[in-house]
Amino acid sequence: MTTQAKTASLGTGPVLAVHSLDHFALTVPDLEEARRFYSEFGLDVRESAAGLELYAVGKSHRWAVIREGGPKHLDYISFGIFEADADAFRAHLEGQGVNLVAPPPAAEPGNHIWFQSPDGIPIEVRVADKCSPSAKTVFTFDSCAPGETSAVPRSRAPRVHPRGLSHFLIFTTDVLRDIDFFSRTLGLKLSDHSGGAVAFLHTPHGSDHHMLALTKSSGPGMHHSSWDVGSVQEVGLGGAHMASKGYEKGWGLGRHVLGANYFYYVQDPWGSWAEYSADIDYIPAGFEWPAADHPPEDSLYLWGPPLPDDFIVNREASPADA
Repeated sequence: MTTQAKTASLGTGPVLAVHSLDHFALTVPDLEEARRFYSEFGLDVRESAAGLELYAVGKSHRWAVIREGGPKHLDYISFGIFEADADAFRAHLEGQGVNLVAPPPAAEPGNHIWFQSPDGIPIEVRVADKCSPSAKTVFTFDSCAPGETSAVPRSRAPRVHPRGLSHFLIFTTDVLRDIDFFSRTLGLKLSDHSGGAVAFLHTPHGSDHHMLALTKSSGPGMHHSSWDVGSVQEVGLGGAHMASKGYEKGWGLGRHVLGANYFYYVQDPWGSWAEYSADIDYIPAGFEWPAADHPPEDSLYLWGPPLPDDFIVNREASPADA
């Protein structure tokens, strides 16, 4: 895909906004543990000078950089913009009074824009190809005719390979403040929220119901990365495979209300989560999504097993709970 200028009409004229969540970066205690977890999850884990990188199998886009260090820590989040918007974006951020900062030590060299979230998470804005979907991803439901079977022997169950990153959820000390911050700085739009507990944001250039999500905590950090698959079958197979490999702590199978995706979350070795997600709502470029404030009972799931007690524990803010 060729990097190009693009604006999305929202009825009041062009909008300047990031078009994608390009990648995220983590520090973890043990790279071999990370390699095993994400490989079993179904991603293509490649070595790099920095440590490890995560790709969807058969695809060229890098979704994450993982480095070895101390306790698990979210190093930064990187967002993509169109090349023609680079100068305007820098001027826009300065006009918003954002304090541009030097890249963190873990950052790659380049003419990128860096600033920090109100909680101090480094945020990068870089010229990049659009990697958020430009249409709703394909979702399949296989059945069979009478007198036939659609059963798959468990001994020959296929591996699940996510097609790409759907969204990323971070902890914040103030959800409502960060809705305003990421709307003003990155041009993201509110999809839905539940008071000051959780919020979901999309890009006006077209993306899933949420590209970035926020949830309340005592400090910043990563809650989960969510990975798109093509069916409920793949959601279930992914969770079953991970349990068979020793990653038994999870939540699902279930279906969310906000975003409406089918889900299964697997707890990673550091207490955060990786989600298999299928059939999430899609918000086309320029579409005015009817964002609303939803009651708490609608903020998590429509159906599924009970929420694990530690599902919203932020171990970056509370290492004693790890």
